[in-house]
Amino acid sequence: MTTPTETQRADRRASTSRPIHDLLAERWSPRSYEPDHQVAEEELTTLLEAARWAPSAQNRQPRRFIAGRRGTRLYERLASTANERNQVWAPRSSALVLGIVERTAADGSNQRFGEYDLGQSIAHLSIQAQHLGLQVRQMGGFHAELAASEFGLRPPLVPFILVAVGRATPVEALESEFVERDTAPRERLPLDQVVLDRS
Repeated sequence: MTTPTETQRADRRASTSRPIHDLLAERWSPRSYEPDHQVAEEELTTLLEAARWAPSAQNRQPRRFIAGRRGTRLYERLASTANERNQVWAPRSSALVLGIVERTAADGSNQRFGEYDLGQSIAHLSIQAQHLGLQVRQMGGFHAELAASEFGLRPPLVPFILVAVGRATPVEALESEFVERDTAPRERLPLDQVVLDRS
């Protein structure tokens, strides 16, 4: 029997010019999450390990995380930082992860690749989540200053991204304002527009 998640994956699979790994082709960013699903502590640790082992420029690792599972006070504090639009759906996710960039190193030098490094770590977390049968949606729509205050973060540590993790449900479970966006065809620029030159 095909589960809703399997059906949704098939519907959202990327249309690629050449075959790519299933974990990459099936990855997408839903807003509809099973409100009763719990991410196990071991699963969350696995996701954070994947993030930790992402590449890092000069191995500086200018990225930090705060992660909470639904049902904990930490999760509630993380959820409170989402903006009004994301407050509609984000608190139904099973876990929330705050991605933090360290803009300045201990020696005072600028961490020029800080955001890049953090992005790579969240990408690794996303693919690991896909492998575990979970989905991830990354949110720029959160209140960074509120997050900094809530968690006592001071420069050079700057909240940069809020990430929802959970198990996707059929999009019909979403509020109507999101259904169209989450059912629209997945699109990317054609490869010949993205790759400027190659041989």
